[in-house]
Amino acid sequence: MAGLIRREDIDEVRSRTDIREIVEGYVTLKSAGIGSFKGLCPFHDERSPSFHVRPQMGTYHCFGCGESGDVISFVMQMDHTSFTETVEKLAARISYELHYEQGSGISKEEVGRRQRLLDAHKVAAEFFQKNLYTPAAQEAQKFLGGRGFDPRSTQQFGVGYAPRGWDNLLKYMRAKGFTEEELEATGMFSRGNRGLYDRFRGRLMWPIRGIAGETIGFGARKLFEDDQGPKYLNTPETQLYKKSQVLYGLDLAKRNIAKKRQIVVVEGYTDVMAAHLAGVDTAVATCGTAFGSGHIKVVRRLISDDGTGGEIIFTFDGDAAGQKAALSAFQDDQKFVAQTFVAVAKDGMDPCDLRLNRGDGAVRSLIASRRPLFEFALKATLKNYDMNTLEGRIRGMRAVAPILAGIKDRTLRPAYIREVSGWLGIETDEVLRAVNYAQENPQQSHRDKAKAEQEAKDAVERAEQARAEQEANPFEIPDMRDPVARMEREALEVVVQVPHYLSNAQWQELAKVQYRYRMHSGIAEGIIGAAAEVVPAPGTHWVNSVRSQAPEPVHALLAELTVSPIPARTEEQLARYVHDILNRLFEQQINRQKSNLLMNLQRLDPTADAEEFQDIQRSLLELELRRRSIMEGQD
Repeated sequence: MAGLIRREDIDEVRSRTDIREIVEGYVTLKSAGIGSFKGLCPFHDERSPSFHVRPQMGTYHCFGCGESGDVISFVMQMDHTSFTETVEKLAARISYELHYEQGSGISKEEVGRRQRLLDAHKVAAEFFQKNLYTPAAQEAQKFLGGRGFDPRSTQQFGVGYAPRGWDNLLKYMRAKGFTEEELEATGMFSRGNRGLYDRFRGRLMWPIRGIAGETIGFGARKLFEDDQGPKYLNTPETQLYKKSQVLYGLDLAKRNIAKKRQIVVVEGYTDVMAAHLAGVDTAVATCGTAFGSGHIKVVRRLISDDGTGGEIIFTFDGDAAGQKAALSAFQDDQKFVAQTFVAVAKDGMDPCDLRLNRGDGAVRSLIASRRPLFEFALKATLKNYDMNTLEGRIRGMRAVAPILAGIKDRTLRPAYIREVSGWLGIETDEVLRAVNYAQENPQQSHRDKAKAEQEAKDAVERAEQARAEQEANPFEIPDMRDPVARMEREALEVVVQVPHYLSNAQWQELAKVQYRYRMHSGIAEGIIGAAAEVVPAPGTHWVNSVRSQAPEPVHALLAELTVSPIPARTEEQLARYVHDILNRLFEQQINRQKSNLLMNLQRLDPTADAEEFQDIQRSLLELELRRRSIMEGQD
């Protein structure tokens, strides 16, 4: 044994190592004041950053989970290495020579296990790269050239070639001094009756690197027909390589990911290469496994997923497998605070094929054309149901209700509910009730597809139950997080407090409004009833008249509306505010009517239902003209 590392050397390594630089290899840090930085904690899941680093002190601390320590303890926890291995790794990083209490130094056989594995992978990567442009690697060269990759680009990504044969790499590694035990631990070799042999033979090789840039495994694609193995063969799980936590290309993309707060997840090694070469420098790929929770933790730390921005963009092939992968990714959507998107080329081409056939600009355009993942999931889900039958449409409604309920942007949700209503030919209120039910019962969204028929029956029963519940308690408290609820309330406030500001045209429009919330329609019922009996004028007489005409359950809300502050200080500001808020209410009402007509229009055949089709188009035109007239103040 070489003995213990001298205490002075440990202190020297600790003091010379920049803890901020080390931590930023795993976590995106932002300034948190003079001499302090913060980010999302790598030791527990959180949405707001509570992990702080003080470079001058050489320490870190998480105020969320309580983890704290110095640069050595941080690396030990992140890389799962022993104290000695960690110090040796950090010392090698700064080219510092360690000394030991016993013995004069440390031999190769006594180097930490992890460092030896890293050394082995580095040597193997160099071996594969040297073999790429040899006569024996013509198939590999042909494959790369056929996909638009020249020697310069292959060198950038460290692409190599594993020669055919059973022991080419084995002999090379043995000659470099690696032991049988070390070689087997790398995962680059398999064991048979005659001992070890090369796992990768006659294959194109991609080095898979950790976030700090060290090679930790390989991905290999077969090139020859007589290769009986799978198309892609990756390093098995080892001390270094954990496929559920590794993203190919992350070492090249991490700084741009942190800077742009964007990550593009593609499907394969060549897609990562094509994306980067085309200018999409935030592209990464999983290594032979689905994008899962381990990857999510890595991504969230890098984009600083704290609710202040960031985007995750998935690209998938347009085939059935690609759609399945997209829907699988959607299941993890809620684990991100940032917005998730999907980018799929119209003809289903992946980034590599797109670059090859249409150039770099097409790859950039593909990413720029991204659309919300939930929109893609909506359409992909509805394809599984028969839209020509009522049962199919109801089943489709129930299937997409959890997706609609999961839309993070609450201002978008009503618009998509109306959109889906049009696709299905089902009233918007019915879809809304299904969404509300899904939101209250999220476990229903994970049903097994094998129970689809039962699901259809349950969907109908739940819709009926929701309708019964609403009838039993019609005066629900409006959700003020809903922009429509806020707008309806603000409009009713001005009519209750300053009814004399409304013109005759506005009173006529007000009588046509259908409110989303029964509580608000109850107030409106009192207002319209009172206006038919008394002259609308501010004061006790007007409010009492409204109260007498309104249902008893809304009387408390009416009292609240009479004292709610209106955001206006002058008569001129008040007049403008009344005009604007009422016009917004009227515009929303007209837009809802247009949405319902468009829903009906989508279900008609322009040839077979020509007369009805034209009637609806005329009604749509009239509504649009009316909307413009109101907004221009000409009514």
